[in-house]
Amino acid sequence: MRKLTVISLLLIALCSHAQVGSHRNDLSIGVNGGYILSNVGFSPKVPQTMHGGITGGLTVKYVCEKYFSTICSILAEVNYASIGWKENILDRTDQPVINPVTGLAEEYSRTINYVQIPVFAHLAWGREERGAQFFIQAGPQIGVYLNESTSTNFNFADRNMTDRANTIVAQDTMAVENKFDYGIAAGIGMEYSLPKAGHFILEARYYFGLGNIYGDSKKDYFGKSNFGNIVFKFTYLFDIVRTKHKKH
Repeated sequence: MRKLTVISLLLIALCSHAQVGSHRNDLSIGVNGGYILSNVGFSPKVPQTMHGGITGGLTVKYVCEKYFSTICSILAEVNYASIGWKENILDRTDQPVINPVTGLAEEYSRTINYVQIPVFAHLAWGREERGAQFFIQAGPQIGVYLNESTSTNFNFADRNMTDRANTIVAQDTMAVENKFDYGIAAGIGMEYSLPKAGHFILEARYYFGLGNIYGDSKKDYFGKSNFGNIVFKFTYLFDIVRTKHKKH
């Protein structure tokens, strides 16, 4: 992950400074929206299914160079993102744990809202003006905590600890301690461009958190508590500057 971050930053620096191919100076801005499937990598382990949430925000893309058939760009976003975790509360036979008070299968999820800012080195192959491109992108991402909420169908004092196969529950009542998140994201997708109409982008992306939401020292309960996100996103961009045929 550290190597991928370094490579991404070097590609961004290449766009910003050394032009070794055919120069481009294309700037597009627009909006994006999508759906996030997320979980938290706890250690000790907490069994989970994927937590679903929305994401959306602003996108800026700057195309700086075409090197042979590779179109090199920098793409950045500022997004609202609703992520978290959803626990999979099972007994030793992999059946849902029934709460003795409500008679319902116990459910618990935590939603944590962030402002996320990814910055990508974006490499594409295909048509620049009219038609489709395939692309890959990777780079660092930071997240700033906004707020959090809990959804559960039982009282903590009444939960069924006797039948649970996994008895790790400290996270259920712990607020997020580290308000700043950081990690690495990478994605693949397709972009379709039409003159005057703009650019339409479909993408699948994965984010791996390098930071933890809880303390991770020897005195803390969790040694690890980092995010993993799968993102499906649609983006629309329109051109601000379009001078790709100009060269130095």
